[in-house]
Amino acid sequence: MSGKAKDILQMDLYGLLGVESTATTKEIKKAYRQKALTCHPDKNPDNPKAVELFHQLSQALEVLTDAAARAAYDKICAAKKQAEERNRKLDDKRKKIKLDLEARERQAEAHYQEEVQNTRTLEEEIARLREEGSRQLEEEQRLIREQIQREREAQLEQTGDYLQRSSEFGRCSKSSVTPKLKLKWKCKKDDETNGGYSQDVLLRLLQKYGDVLNMIVSSKKKGSAVVEFATVRAAELAVKNETGLSGSPLKISWLEGKPVFDSPASQPGHFVSSQGPLSNERDYESVVMMRMRQAAERQKIIEQMQREDEEEAARS
Repeated sequence: MSGKAKDILQMDLYGLLGVESTATTKEIKKAYRQKALTCHPDKNPDNPKAVELFHQLSQALEVLTDAAARAAYDKICAAKKQAEERNRKLDDKRKKIKLDLEARERQAEAHYQEEVQNTRTLEEEIARLREEGSRQLEEEQRLIREQIQREREAQLEQTGDYLQRSSEFGRCSKSSVTPKLKLKWKCKKDDETNGGYSQDVLLRLLQKYGDVLNMIVSSKKKGSAVVEFATVRAAELAVKNETGLSGSPLKISWLEGKPVFDSPASQPGHFVSSQGPLSNERDYESVVMMRMRQAAERQKIIEQMQREDEEEAARS
């Protein structure tokens, strides 16, 4: 018996998922997603117990969503229950005549051989699942990763909405706005490498300009990402200097926090603070109008990104 089969036989797969032994495949998948989300390694990076539980849930999903493997597992569980019942009865009647005891032992041996055969069948089904790539497990884990990615994107969008509203009412100071850039590159829809740009590749290209606080690589639209820098200076350097990979250049534009210059002679990185002194009423009106235009431009960018994502989702 292989080590993996022994581990599985030590677990109550139905109890682990919190479903009945009569549960349908749909109910098993639903229970797996609910439990796996709470202990996914991405949400519990410092909890080894959560990682182990996630692994056990994955094993349960592999076996119980495959008809042949589930049948073999159910057969072994039923045989175990029968063996436990036989042993209990055997203990109660052990004082009976020797012939009766020997007959029961021969029967137990026959059942043991049956259990060995059932276990061998389960091992064969597990090996087959491994060769086929555990498609059910990979699909469920992909859905979980996409859900976590959507939650992160939603959090970043909420942060951007808050900064936009604060800027429109004049309550957002220079220190409370973090610069955000939109990255775009050419990428075919079926390109699994996303044009050569993974999150790690983008971080390696951009971190040389300064600290990167957040980065979201769009899961809906290929060739698109949003990056949030810790300082405006770092964002300015990235906009001016970063070209990306030689075979797939980057197009970088401002999404949030673009610096506002005091005058045409001002140097990059110098702001007109929303709380600083203004020389006269004309300066004040100019800054207000400029900020209103910037807020409208940001809203158009956000709406355009949403439309692009919706169109991409409709086409897929």
